[in-house]
This record gives sequence, C-alpha cells and structure tokens, in this order.
Amino acid sequence: MIQRIVIICLLAFCCLPAQAQPPVLVPQVLNTYPHDPGAFTQGLLWHGGALYESTGLRGRSSLRRVDIETGLPEVNLPLDDAYFAEGLERVGDRLIQLTWQSGLAFVYDFPSLELIETIEYVGEGWGLCSDGRFLFMSDGSPYLSLRDQDSFELIFRGAVTLDGQLIPSQLLNELECVDEQIYANAWNTDYIFRIDKFTGNIIALIDASALLTDAERASLSPGSVLNGIAYNPESQTFYITGKNWPKLFEVVFVAQEDG
Repeated sequence: MIQRIVIICLLAFCCLPAQAQPPVLVPQVLNTYPHDPGAFTQGLLWHGGALYESTGLRGRSSLRRVDIETGLPEVNLPLDDAYFAEGLERVGDRLIQLTWQSGLAFVYDFPSLELIETIEYVGEGWGLCSDGRFLFMSDGSPYLSLRDQDSFELIFRGAVTLDGQLIPSQLLNELECVDEQIYANAWNTDYIFRIDKFTGNIIALIDASALLTDAERASLSPGSVLNGIAYNPESQTFYITGKNWPKLFEVVFVAQEDG
C-alpha cells in the first residue's frame, strides 16, 4: 500500500508542467479578537467551538485551550524547558504537538489533554495538518512530508513549487489542511501559500501585510512574524495571528483589488 502511495506522489510532485502565476488574495477581516501577546504562536487549531494553541520558545512552550473571546488560556500545559514546541494537529481522539529540534512529538488524549505518548521522528518539526487520511508536515524547508496519521511513519517528501519552480528561500511553517488545499505560512514574511495537496503547486498567494497597523508592528519584538492558521468548517472562516501578536483575526480570503 505504501509503495503504491509513493508512486502516486512521485508522479504528482515530479511530472508537472509549468503553471500560470497564481492570483494574489487578501484577508477580509470579519471579526477581531484579543490574543495573548506573550504567546509565541507555533500551531493553531479550531475544533468544537474552542481554539487550541501550541506556543514555542524554550522555557515558554505550552499547549493551550484558549477562550477566543478573551484570548486567555482556559488550560495551559507548559512543556519542559528543554523543548521548543511547534505545530499542532488533531487526529481523531488525539492531539499531536511537534517540537522544533528535539525529534519528538507529544501525543495528548483529546479532549482531556492528558499526555499519552511520545513519538520520535528525524529532522525538524515546524507545521502539521491532517486531511483526514494523511498528515502533512513542514520542516523549515520548501518541502512537505506526507506521514501516516496513525503510526507517524514517513511516506513521502515532496517539493512545493511556484510557477513550476521550487521555492528556494521560503521556509514553510504553520500548516492548515482544508479540503484539497494546504495553507502554509511562509516564515518571516506576510504571506500564506495556498497549495494544491496533490501537486505541491502554489495556487494562490495570500498577502496578510495589512492586518496590523504600523504602530502595532513597531511594538512587536524581533521574530514576531505572521504564524498561525486555523479553519472553522462551520462558518467556513479562518483564524490567523502571529507570534506575540496582540490580535487574532477571523477572515475569509478574497481577491486583491486593483490599485
């Protein structure tokens, strides 16, 4: 079965014609909520009317369930100071939380958030999302890994391309799987990529540079970049924020107006 999946993935990622330049979209803000400016957001997840957040930095990493109306954690589970937490995803009755360079993923019972298992993997952990069948994982490169969502076994690692070319300098960070697309923060930029999960090609660029005011940006500490994408299937809206940002935005993505 895995061999068949690998062959399909190789055909999808490696045999692509050049594509037209993708459209540029912008977030249309529907609601604005407070966000803990002390939260170095690495992973964001919406499920069952609650927001779950993985925060990073050694000595400050945590897993949280957050009250969206106040931005305050209802549950805050700190990690050992040795770990730098990263991406977060729900798979059935489990939450999986990556770590940056420790090669470990923490698995929690959902919704109790009791730690039940630790999984080892090779390489860095950045973002994580599930399409209901497989996990997609970023590692701070222009590549995404496809993993078995039960065993976490690596199945395939494929390139993300723009106009048929590898994106050489954009590091894929936080991920969100929605239908047949993967949304990925491009680390250290104001852009989110909308990626076709079957081909790895970027089919839209989302420019989120206008979310914060100049004054809000000036108040941020270094490294406080756009990061964090969660999708609410009931409202068909997205929640997006950034590391140490004071706000969380509920948005839809619309075409950029000319001029």
